[in-house]
Amino acid sequence: MNRSTTTDVDRLLQRARDLRWQVGGSLHDHMAEAIYAEAARVADRAVTRPGQQPRFDWDRTLDRIVTSRLWGFPLMLLLFASVFWITIVGANFPSRWLASLLVDTLHPALKQLAAGLGSPGWLSGLLLDGAYLATAWVVSVMLPPMAIFFPLFTMLEDFGYLPRVAFNLDRLFQRAGAHGKQSLSMMMGFGCNAAGVVATRIIDSPRERLIAMITNNFALCNGRWPTQILIASIFIGATAPPVLAGLVSAAAVVGVALFGVVLSLVTSWGLSRTVLRGAVSTFSLELPPYRPPRLLQTLYTSLIDRTLYVLWRAIVFAAPAGVVIWLVANVSFGGSSLAEHIIRWLDPVGFLIGLNGVILLAYIIAIPANEIVIPTVLMLTVLTARLTGVGEGTGVMFELEDANHTRTLLLAGGWTVLTGVNLMLFSLLHNPCSTTIYTIYRESGSVKWTVVAALLPLAMGLVATFFVAQVWRLVAGFG
Repeated sequence: MNRSTTTDVDRLLQRARDLRWQVGGSLHDHMAEAIYAEAARVADRAVTRPGQQPRFDWDRTLDRIVTSRLWGFPLMLLLFASVFWITIVGANFPSRWLASLLVDTLHPALKQLAAGLGSPGWLSGLLLDGAYLATAWVVSVMLPPMAIFFPLFTMLEDFGYLPRVAFNLDRLFQRAGAHGKQSLSMMMGFGCNAAGVVATRIIDSPRERLIAMITNNFALCNGRWPTQILIASIFIGATAPPVLAGLVSAAAVVGVALFGVVLSLVTSWGLSRTVLRGAVSTFSLELPPYRPPRLLQTLYTSLIDRTLYVLWRAIVFAAPAGVVIWLVANVSFGGSSLAEHIIRWLDPVGFLIGLNGVILLAYIIAIPANEIVIPTVLMLTVLTARLTGVGEGTGVMFELEDANHTRTLLLAGGWTVLTGVNLMLFSLLHNPCSTTIYTIYRESGSVKWTVVAALLPLAMGLVATFFVAQVWRLVAGFG
């Protein structure tokens, strides 16, 4: 602390002494004594007097590092990369266990029970192959990552680190015409976009909160990480030497996630200068003291208030989606299923943007939950390519444990490296899931802005994939 500040504190101490002798009565005497004691405490903690050794302050020392212009951003990226890595790796086993229990074990048992009770095939298919399987996939894919990510995120919040993140990113978001606290809702969106939309409540400005809601979909939620990792492994990684395949795949996924952050800033900048024009609000950000997380409260907040709340909303929307998936695959006319007719109509559009009709239909009927996109894609690929010996039957979603088998199946469906690249891009840039759309409507109270939030990323996805497809084919043509 500089000399002028030291003088000010000394003046405060002297004022307290004067006040102690000037006022009369025991009450005033006690008040003056309290003021003097508080001033002495502040001075003792904050002031280093000439010739006195500076006292070590843990909070101040840590803040010099985590809010440093040199170390703040690298440490932030490293810390959140570690959280994402722990979430992805840690969720693998419980996700596989849940899928084995709910899909591989319980689903056949329920089918056998339904057959024993004499249930009609169509009813069993509708309820078990459709509604139940969609719900089972959502639970097995969505629950473990959220149960890991949200407690870790809440621990960082309780520790006092997240306000430092907002401090580091405030200038960047202000230049984009957004609020510094949008960085926190964006980080929450990496766990679940619906939870990220709810987290925008910390932003006081209605205009800036709306910008945060609209752009939260650019944060890759846990429902999209499996798609990114799978496609990057079997298409992007396969183009590299085997020793570098894993590193190339990981770099591709990280690149897509960072591209989403850039798009969030760019879109915020565009919205703040057009339809949501306005002055950037200022806010006083208090950096709380660092404190050890309260484990029980952390678990309750993250598991009950966030994980189960979001999971329940996803299940409510996923079950009807499973019914629709089964119906489009099993309802036939003209010798082909409804799904095959739709895919043929969508194939020309899919070709223009480097995808195919199977992917587009999967994203249409899997709006309720991104977690069921890959099982739906595999089921539709088997259906349209007339493959035998793969999957559980018409309209039954499935996944393959071996990534190489998945790659072989997709290649048989006409996929190329371009299809894989554009699927990763489209997985980032498409409409939010129905849970997030519903949450945006509940939080904004506006149908207009909910529609904008749903269609803006989809339009950007169609434009981006079209551009990549045309450039890819142009380069391939020259090659």
